[in-house]
Amino acid sequence: MLLAKLKSLLGSESDAASTNGRDPLELASAALMMEVARADFTTDQVELDAIQAMLITHFSLTDGEVADLAAEAAGRVDAATCLFEFTRLINEQASIEQKRALITQMWRVALADDALSHYEEHLIRKVSELLYVTHNDFLVAKLTAQNEQA
Repeated sequence: MLLAKLKSLLGSESDAASTNGRDPLELASAALMMEVARADFTTDQVELDAIQAMLITHFSLTDGEVADLAAEAAGRVDAATCLFEFTRLINEQASIEQKRALITQMWRVALADDALSHYEEHLIRKVSELLYVTHNDFLVAKLTAQNEQA
């Protein structure tokens, strides 16, 4: 269901100026997780399932809300020219704890398919820097996600 919605949205344009009543922080977080899933040029169902589970848990959303949010996030990723659109919003609205949690979630997405790509790692490192998350916190997030995977 989620993959079908994502595929249908990927073929259509989205309005980058509108959030359709969504929390912009939720949308930016979902978009960055979606970007990680696509960083290695393949989007595995296990990565999409991981994103869905984290959005349900972290933002207390229903399955339907998550599907809509993920579809809109995928469209935003397609329309975005750089990560700044998402990281600026997160820097304005999120606490350092929320930023650390997002980096950990991004690692969980990258590790969900048991194949960490250097593209995924590079993207997470870049986002971490843009969010002013320390290198130590970047490493702690990676180790946390790896330990959960084991």
